[in-house]
Amino acid sequence: MNRLWLQLALAFALVTLVSTLTVALVANATADATFRGYLAQTQLAESGLVERLADHYTAQGSWSGVEPLLTLAPGSGMGMGREQGQGHGQGMMMGSSLSLADAAGRVVADPAGVADESTLSAQERAAALPVVVAGRTVGYLLARTPPGAALPTAAQRFLSSLNGTLWTTGLLAGVLGLAMGLLVARGLAAPLGQLATGARRIAAGQLTERVPVAGPAEVRTVAAAFNEMAASLEAGEAQRRQMVADIAHELRTPLTVIQGNLRAMLDDVYPLSKDEVATIYEASLGLRRLVDDLRELSLAEAGRLELRPQSVAVAPLLAREVALFADLAAAEGVELQADATPELPDALADPERLAQILHNLVSNALRHTPAGGSVTLRVEQSTAEGGSARMLRFAVIDTGAGISAADLPHVFERFYRTDRGRAREAGRSGLGLAITRQLVLLQGGAISVASTPGQGSRFWFTLPAVSGA
Repeated sequence: MNRLWLQLALAFALVTLVSTLTVALVANATADATFRGYLAQTQLAESGLVERLADHYTAQGSWSGVEPLLTLAPGSGMGMGREQGQGHGQGMMMGSSLSLADAAGRVVADPAGVADESTLSAQERAAALPVVVAGRTVGYLLARTPPGAALPTAAQRFLSSLNGTLWTTGLLAGVLGLAMGLLVARGLAAPLGQLATGARRIAAGQLTERVPVAGPAEVRTVAAAFNEMAASLEAGEAQRRQMVADIAHELRTPLTVIQGNLRAMLDDVYPLSKDEVATIYEASLGLRRLVDDLRELSLAEAGRLELRPQSVAVAPLLAREVALFADLAAAEGVELQADATPELPDALADPERLAQILHNLVSNALRHTPAGGSVTLRVEQSTAEGGSARMLRFAVIDTGAGISAADLPHVFERFYRTDRGRAREAGRSGLGLAITRQLVLLQGGAISVASTPGQGSRFWFTLPAVSGA
């Protein structure tokens, strides 16, 4: 009983059974009453009483003194039986009562006293036999038959056959309803069972598991959401494994340097001198920078990096970045310049994190720009998507070698190398652009890159401008 399809099937069966019984009982009662009324009216029409009532009204001009005609009517319950029907028809069913109403429906004669001093309802007038004189309806003759009144043998057989047909039809409807209920219940329960099986396989580590998107709209929605979740988990697991492999690869180089130098000292291959210790120290610093970058990136991706947004003047910030990298640019033979007008509004950002973003982008541009090239820092005002908030667009433009179309979508991924054959430069963790992207996103901006191989690259990001500035 704890299976959903079984519970649904039993519920369908119960509803079908109750509905069938109700319809059968109502149909049986309605058919019995309708048939008895029809039979009584038919026998009444054949008895010739309507014609005698019309003759009485024609002779009297009213219904005065008409009650004896109803009292002596055969089968009326007041007369002497079928034999005294004066040869007119079979006579009425025993126990029937007759009522006569005038043209307005008011009862004028009722020997049994069933409807004395009352008015026929619209339904009763529709079922009554009209008494017509000279083309005008002057009265209504109604036969009332109690439910338990005796029926002729043929009529009783007909009614029993009709009731049997109703019950048989109801039983067939119940069986069909139960069968349809089973089909519907299985159709609803099967996709849910597939979802449960898929969830268990996902929990067991089979992240490639997917379920068919079938069934009602609600079930299809759940199945599609399940598949999206599974795909996300699979992508996340692949990313986690790649990150672990990348971290292990990045840690291997400084650890190898430290281990090799220490082993050489222990084997007296290298003398225990300050120069050798300095080499080990530099390797440990690179290891520390990698660990710090990993921690900062994880905090940024989790949204737990502490930010202090405030108004930041743009032009002085760019001037400081140019001054900071001026010596390095001169040593590399690269022209470094800033392009920002004093009329620009202030940026709403964390000043330290904004400086870190520019530092990462400028150092990356200088590293990939050959001698004789140039790097430009540019800021301009723009509008956010939708045209509501004002934004500042920062750009770092270089004339370096550029980035290939295949590498362009991956430049902000952690540990991604455009030159896979070259080892990581000393002091570089390979996380700078990944951290830069997260810092921009955390401050409500967007970041992207455009590049043409052989012509240089353009990294740009947006940040909100101070309102009213």
